[in-house]
Amino acid sequence: MLVLAAANFQPIPARADDEFPFGLGDDIGRGASARIEAGLPTLDIGDSGEATLELWCKGGKKGQFSIAGNTVIFVAGPLEDRACPPARAQADDELVAALSDAATWKRQGDFVSFIGTKPLRFRLNTN
Repeated sequence: MLVLAAANFQPIPARADDEFPFGLGDDIGRGASARIEAGLPTLDIGDSGEATLELWCKGGKKGQFSIAGNTVIFVAGPLEDRACPPARAQADDELVAALSDAATWKRQGDFVSFIGTKPLRFRLNTN
């Protein structure tokens, strides 16, 4: 299972690899629970594109990524809405919207970027 942790929301110069890095490990040093405790959203993408999101307030397991070349399509599944401050819930909605709006992806080293109206950069789990 591929684990991505939000690093920041800035574009980076990168090249598109030939293949999306599906199924790349399942641990990122401190582990998933530590990332969530630290307040970092996580995105797990399985070998078949199935996606699990753990955001600041919301989470869900039935999303789907489709990749063809450097083109990406993300469809969010139902998200569990946990009690949290409105600003955090809005940040979750904005992150899901940005992922859904992404049209292309590219990789540079241990980072994958999804490019749409708001570029997103995630760190790959390579441990």
